[in-house]
Amino acid sequence: MKANTLTLIVTGYRAEAIDVASFELQAPDGKPLPEFAPGAHLEITLPEYDGAPSNLIRHYSLCNDSSEANRYVIAVGRALNSRGGSLAMHERVRVGSILRVRSPRNNFPLIEDAGHYRFIAGGIGITPILSMIHWCRAHGKSWSLLYCARSRARAAFYETVAGFGDSVRFHFDDEAGGVPADLTREFADEGASEHVYCCGPDGLMRAVQEASAGRAAESVHFEWFSARQLSSAQPESQETAFDIELQSTGKRFRVEPGTSILETLEQHGVSVPFACREGLCRTCETPLCGGEADHRDYVLSEEERRAQSMVMICVSRALSGTLILGV
Repeated sequence: MKANTLTLIVTGYRAEAIDVASFELQAPDGKPLPEFAPGAHLEITLPEYDGAPSNLIRHYSLCNDSSEANRYVIAVGRALNSRGGSLAMHERVRVGSILRVRSPRNNFPLIEDAGHYRFIAGGIGITPILSMIHWCRAHGKSWSLLYCARSRARAAFYETVAGFGDSVRFHFDDEAGGVPADLTREFADEGASEHVYCCGPDGLMRAVQEASAGRAAESVHFEWFSARQLSSAQPESQETAFDIELQSTGKRFRVEPGTSILETLEQHGVSVPFACREGLCRTCETPLCGGEADHRDYVLSEEERRAQSMVMICVSRALSGTLILGV
């Protein structure tokens, strides 16, 4: 489904932790917003300011209760190495600001029939998990949360999460002497039809991947904030060129090693939507009408990869000589 563009007003701003702020967005006329499901995110075109690229787009997870029809709530961590996104939100966006937003999309959907939900969040990764917890509580589902942060002062929504009671276990680095959370303990009591949902820094995500390696792949779900090196990806020096064909016009272009499909299309004046350029957001998802793609994204399921019906053109390459794109 194609996302619609919305113009929303910031109706709430709140400091949630050190370097974390939440923003409440509503329609200017107060009308209901497009519905969303737990795990969904918003694609926001950020306000321009000196030193930031124009039309900068970033994706932020929705953290409020998905049953709320009149508002969206996101939380943004201020990154020290920000490329403009977090700085724009923290320094330029306040109550009354107008933002251009695409209606919610979901690359991290919650399976609704699990016997138990095991949530693991690190830092700002609590945002999509929080929406999932709201859903579990509303539907009487069994769940638990391990929430890891550098300190209590840096744990976003700490008071809200602490209010959930015994289903929550916190791990703060400064209080644990820098020792990481015990994931072996966390995974020692797997229940029937349990699903794991993890979002947070790369180190935590990798540790959870390792600790859950013995579980069925379809029962462990990750929301990546930054790209990691895929084991299947080849170094640029070993990549081979391939062709792309545009189904709409029949035009063919050569994609050289070290150059993405997206970059090749841009070089030839073909405009396509994109945002992250890292295979994280699904904005550049393009129908694959022929050929076999070498999928290097972080959003397609294994079933979608096998279907070979779509491709993220910002990172993926080809296993066949030609890819026919629905462009």
